[in-house]
Amino acid sequence: MGEIEGTYRVLQTAGTRLGAQTVVGVSTLELGQTLSPRMQEKHLHIRVKLLDNTVETFDIEPKCDGQVLLTQVWKHLNLIECDYFGLEFQNIQSYWIWLEPMKPIIKQVRRPKNAVLHLAVKFFPPDPGQLQEEYTRYLFALQLKRDLLEERLTCATTTAALLTSHLLQSEIGDYDETLDREHLKANKYLPNQELSLEKILDFHREHTGQTPAESDFQVLEIARKLEMYGIRFHTASDREGTKINLAVSHTGVLVFQGATKINTFNWSKVRKLSFKRKRFLIKLHPEVHGPYQDTLEFLLGSRDECKNFWKICVEYHTFFRLFDQPKPKAKAVFFSRGSSFRYSGRTQKQLVDYVKDGGMKRIPYERRHSKTRTSIHALTADLPKQSISFTEGLRTSASLSSANASFYPLSTSLLTPPGLPNSKDSSSSLMDPQAPYVKSAAAERSGGAAARGPSTQSAHLPGPPALQPGPGLSMDTSQPSPSSQKSLSPALLAALGPAEQGSSPVPSPVLSNAGGARMNDQEELKHKRMPEDEAYFIAKEILATERTYLKDLEVITVWFRSAVVREDAMPAALMTLLFSNIDPIYEFHRGFLREVEQRLALWEGSSSDCQRIGDILLRNMRQLKEFTSYFQRHDEVLTELEKATRRCRKLEAVYKEFELQKVCYLPLNTFLLKPIQRLAHYRLLLSRLCDHYPPGHRDCADCHDALKAITEVTTTLQHSLVRLENLQKLTELQRDLVGIENLTAPGRASQPRAVD
Repeated sequence: MGEIEGTYRVLQTAGTRLGAQTVVGVSTLELGQTLSPRMQEKHLHIRVKLLDNTVETFDIEPKCDGQVLLTQVWKHLNLIECDYFGLEFQNIQSYWIWLEPMKPIIKQVRRPKNAVLHLAVKFFPPDPGQLQEEYTRYLFALQLKRDLLEERLTCATTTAALLTSHLLQSEIGDYDETLDREHLKANKYLPNQELSLEKILDFHREHTGQTPAESDFQVLEIARKLEMYGIRFHTASDREGTKINLAVSHTGVLVFQGATKINTFNWSKVRKLSFKRKRFLIKLHPEVHGPYQDTLEFLLGSRDECKNFWKICVEYHTFFRLFDQPKPKAKAVFFSRGSSFRYSGRTQKQLVDYVKDGGMKRIPYERRHSKTRTSIHALTADLPKQSISFTEGLRTSASLSSANASFYPLSTSLLTPPGLPNSKDSSSSLMDPQAPYVKSAAAERSGGAAARGPSTQSAHLPGPPALQPGPGLSMDTSQPSPSSQKSLSPALLAALGPAEQGSSPVPSPVLSNAGGARMNDQEELKHKRMPEDEAYFIAKEILATERTYLKDLEVITVWFRSAVVREDAMPAALMTLLFSNIDPIYEFHRGFLREVEQRLALWEGSSSDCQRIGDILLRNMRQLKEFTSYFQRHDEVLTELEKATRRCRKLEAVYKEFELQKVCYLPLNTFLLKPIQRLAHYRLLLSRLCDHYPPGHRDCADCHDALKAITEVTTTLQHSLVRLENLQKLTELQRDLVGIENLTAPGRASQPRAVD
């Protein structure tokens, strides 16, 4: 990214530059002795408002960097995917600034003792499936809830009501008109909530049985399609003085007029971002600036605002576009031009790899619901089942690429007795950051009279619960089940009734310390509810390999297309032939992947209706028959691409240069074989599913029908596959043999022995 004026880095001392060791202070305090009150006053007490509106205080050293405070907050929340988040604060000019990790807090925050920093989402990914942890999606949903109320996430009234209904389902469970109206009366979700009350109730009625994890996912799925998703305005004006709003997203720098987006400068088009005083400058690549000038200029309110927006752009570009953090530039000895600011966190790719590789132990968490006014109807309702699920990166051997995660069902909790005293206000109800977050879901009914007795009341004491070590928190097991993949659960309460009984929308309170005593008995229940059959792991393998396959298709549909369009190197007829045959297949598999992801997300839920995959496979395998003509033309595409490469030097240069790129890890024409080869893989996986299911299993018939459908397709395309594979091999062989031509002459590619 670009250079700017000014610098604020701390100059090194001579001893530091020469490699002298840092002198570590030695404490003079005796064992058990504490600092005097006067010395303790030197510590800063920083208040942080969390996403659930509770305020926590953190003690830090006055001269420590922002990273110290950030680390304390992440540990306090047990947050794994912490790089999506940040702490923001307001300065005197009343615009929000992100806390910099590498800079002392006292040099950033004015009057830190009086300031309240806000935990907020800093980077909004385009797809919620890229968030691998369920807890992360829960925090994202809280951020969107805040954005709705603060009118940052502007949308149609119906869409706002739909989002609110999913948030309502996540917080209080299934629809109950009396409880819903009381909850909405006590809690604000929308600025003009009363006008949309009936719509919210109508939508909420349709979400019966939906777990909190599913509700959070739906909130993110709906919000990401909105134009204002993750957008934070920075007031500016163009050269003509027209008032506009600038924003930054994963795609690039956005320009809005009012709330309407009028332009997008993609990262691929931007050569350099910089600022000079109040002017924010965007320098475009010469070949893509088109009708625009090479350098675009926008005027912000002040130099500090301009620099703040530039920093956000630098961080967004690094997080979403780079694989690794850029190396720091060499420091000037005498004079320094430009800022030393660089994004210091992990990139999205590094974060995904870190979570996928299990870089941190997962801690169970507890949802904090808005405190509903307890009604007579609620008190007479039966006990709810609170279902919690925790995301898990793919651990199968076939998982070459993972962007999404699946849910694991965890625990249940009891109803709060009517006499339980409340120690927090409505905005911070039922919350303690140290406690595991228990999610309310579609509840199971049971005769709960005994659970509401005095013995239960004594188990629920006010105050924050402590995490109890025990079998329920074990990280590794020897069983070949999802629990062996670091799946965690909090304590299961034995008072709940059987799963097949009805539901109640009453929210669950925080688990008390007394719940930890029952972990040994309840761990067995947890393992019984975890999916352990082979079908589940075959479905996971389908998901893992489908993600990898889709990435392979993107080598052509996204990366190669971008390369040839940028250089204008491919004839129009060939471009039409190539992408008209590959794009429909790519779009089909995107939809198929989404269905498999959602089904696996529900597989471990409270309902056993979703523990199947055959119906999705049957529907999609039948749809694949419609793409037979596209598969059969891939050998024609490969032949025409090879001819055009020999005729057009410019295309040949782009082709060879692209194959040297990291994204093209195989010869380019190999990726044209992937679609037909994928069909054979489907047939293999379906054969394993059919062998696994007994004849009377409810998923058996669908799997057999799906296997029959895909077998028909692969039989039809068998000759095309053999021809395409040999054509690809002959093409590569002809490239390697100097002076030999016409190896790919018509008729030769159909002979398998031609490539021996």
